[in-house]
Amino acid sequence: MKIRFLFLLPLLVSLVPTAPSWAAGDRYALVIGNAKYPDADAPLKEPLNDARDIADELKRDGFSVEIGENLTSDGMRRAFEKLYGKIKPGSVALVFFSGFGIQSARQSYMLPVDAQIWTESDVRRDGFSLEMVLGELNTRGAGVKIALIDASRRNPFERRFRSFSAGLTPVIAPNGTLVMYSAALASVVSDAGGEHSLFVQELLKEIRVPDLMAEETLNRTKMGVTRASRGEQVPWISSSLAEDFSFIPGTSGSRPSATTPPPPPPVKPVDPVTAPSIDSGPSQAALADDPTIKGLTAKIAANPDDVNALYRRGQVYASKGAYGLAIKDFDDTLRINAKDVEALNNRCWTRTVVGDLQGALKDCNEALRLRPNFVDALDSRGLVNLKSGAVKNAIADFDAALKVNPRLTSSLYGRGIAKQRNGSAQEGALDVANAKAMDPNIVQEFASYGVR
Repeated sequence: MKIRFLFLLPLLVSLVPTAPSWAAGDRYALVIGNAKYPDADAPLKEPLNDARDIADELKRDGFSVEIGENLTSDGMRRAFEKLYGKIKPGSVALVFFSGFGIQSARQSYMLPVDAQIWTESDVRRDGFSLEMVLGELNTRGAGVKIALIDASRRNPFERRFRSFSAGLTPVIAPNGTLVMYSAALASVVSDAGGEHSLFVQELLKEIRVPDLMAEETLNRTKMGVTRASRGEQVPWISSSLAEDFSFIPGTSGSRPSATTPPPPPPVKPVDPVTAPSIDSGPSQAALADDPTIKGLTAKIAANPDDVNALYRRGQVYASKGAYGLAIKDFDDTLRINAKDVEALNNRCWTRTVVGDLQGALKDCNEALRLRPNFVDALDSRGLVNLKSGAVKNAIADFDAALKVNPRLTSSLYGRGIAKQRNGSAQEGALDVANAKAMDPNIVQEFASYGVR
């Protein structure tokens, strides 16, 4: 439901020194989702969706993205060699991997789907060492190296060793590197079987927040995963970045100091009585000097049909409460590509906040027609129905969203409110209490939508 500020996944990178040291096009990403391991009991359900959404998000942010699904050893080798061949001095290089990983000899390895592992030496033969990948990227001249590894899953290979260590191990990486694992060192988490892993859900949400340095983005992701899992999953981060760096192109500013508390999650302005109107919020002139908006506006001036810049600026406007301006940018995005489901969902959400419920419902219905079971649109349509009084339809939408992502706090809270309005006070109160335990800010968030 809430606007996706990467907006997501989902991984985009833009270094922002005082004078940029590379061109906007010198950002390269390799995204791998491995799900079909013959030695596993069943295919993993999360990696392919995770990889696709991360790749889409990176493309929106100007990355040159290669995506690989269910790659064999030869396929992964070719994919890495292709990435290495693109690197120029000062480039940004990002690797996202979702699948099985394993540690051996104090290194973490990403496993291809055809890995044949029975002894520890087989790991070094068939796996791809994260340290070696980062080292090669550094040798080729990459200025910023980022690795986002969702591979802390219990896998079928580890117990074949006489002695083994679960999970992943610390990486010794060159300067200018940012690494994040989906879980703590030497720990594993279960594949939840949803549309996305909890790690990628939180990562995409935080990447979409404008005006954050990369380390702040990942720290917020860590806090989100820890909170949503109630401490059962705590991601691991290692950074040796020497320069200020933001995932969203055009972001400026310096890295927050260690004493600066992290900014709260983006929350729309709260009106204690009703939701904001389309004319509420700051004006275009008042936001003209915002660094992110200024950079995006310059891109749009150079190319009025720059769909990525229009979409991104709409997200930023919405995050700042300039809903009318956001809707206009989403209108222009959809004029260029009427099948952009993310833009449809975001316009649905923004229209819902300002009270255009008929238009919002139309947008959400179209998004779900184009992408059935699109969890964000189900969540948004649930809010539309909740605000319009169609509480049974709201419950159905929130139920469907929670079936895809059981940890979606906004759907859990929205379902609780809808159940209470439908006469199921006890069930509704339980949903509300569980949602508040997962995210104490959820009450304020819904109040900003005009829902109490």
